[in-house]
Amino acid sequence: MVKHLVFWRLKGNALGATKAENALRIKREAEALSDVVPGVRHLEVGIDIEGSSAAWDIALYSEFDSREALDAYQAHPEHIKVRDLVVEATCERAVVDYEA
Repeated sequence: MVKHLVFWRLKGNALGATKAENALRIKREAEALSDVVPGVRHLEVGIDIEGSSAAWDIALYSEFDSREALDAYQAHPEHIKVRDLVVEATCERAVVDYEA
């Protein structure tokens, strides 16, 4: 199994929306991917509740059966739509992929 974790820091305002509005939109649209992209075993998105300067604003946790399934997810047109939204709304990104 491959686990895919992504963390984002959001811009204060982007896409005509506030940071909080964009966080909710990213959460909603990213979590919907598990219903339309084959190979997603589990996917969840969490929005930070502490607001610490060390915290990331959003975390995505997902699981795939294989690296090939993760690659297919990343190339899927629906994922690309969400990725484009995220790129516009964020200022920093961190990612970790590992096999478990």
